Amino acid sequence: MNKIYQPLFDNDNPPCDIFFGHEVFLPNTTTPNHSHPWGQLQVINGGILELKAEDKRFLSPSQYAVWVPAGVRHESYIRRSLNYCSMNIIDELAKPLPDYTCLLEVSPIMEAIINDFKARCISVPDTEQDKRLAKVLLDQVYQAKEHEQFLPSSNDKLLQPILHTLEHQPTNEKSLKEWADELHTTERTLARHCQDKLGMSFTEWRQRRKFLYSLHLLRKGLSVKEIALTLGYHQASPFISLFKRHAACTPEQYRQRFYPRTEQPQ
Repeated sequence: MNKIYQPLFDNDNPPCDIFFGHEVFLPNTTTPNHSHPWGQLQVINGGILELKAEDKRFLSPSQYAVWVPAGVRHESYIRRSLNYCSMNIIDELAKPLPDYTCLLEVSPIMEAIINDFKARCISVPDTEQDKRLAKVLLDQVYQAKEHEQFLPSSNDKLLQPILHTLEHQPTNEKSLKEWADELHTTERTLARHCQDKLGMSFTEWRQRRKFLYSLHLLRKGLSVKEIALTLGYHQASPFISLFKRHAACTPEQYRQRFYPRTEQPQ
């Protein structure tokens, strides 16, 4: 049975200009469709946040945060337990930020301040020191690199069967030509649809799906070599290169950071 999460704050009474909500979500937790009169940056630690807003589905691993502007209705689903923080920003301070839902990269400074606030259970910064930290955090959010979606989706009739299959079978190695033959079209047509509808190549989309799946395998305790083989690589180095491109660290460094209890030898 899914667990339904209820918002921590009253929409009519925000406690201050910048405030935080800290939660540990249990597996299969959902948040019902809702909105806030303030902007909200949703930051997670050690899992993947699935959020739907503005008819788009966002998948956010730990190194990205989901920015949801004020008034935008959204809902989310958490498949596995994770640590969650919402940074809530009143509309006046949120004006420099995008007026649409997107992903923002989480810098080491952002992560350090959020973890500090979480460790000290700071929801409302009330000391001068914590107010300064909140301002530094806000400056970092203003400067964060923006991404539209990490793993975009599409209702395109040619792409839907491909995306659906890879969503449920991330290690599927069927080539774009094989998909084209199966769908009675050409490889060139499929490649064009990927670029037009997803904003990236089929190879890039599949690699991103593999990266997300590798996070799940890391959490399960598989070694880096085992994960590489599971994903279809003949050795660990190509997988490590893929992982570093998206996470800016090696798989083992990521494991030690987010899943220390599942650490296994490579």
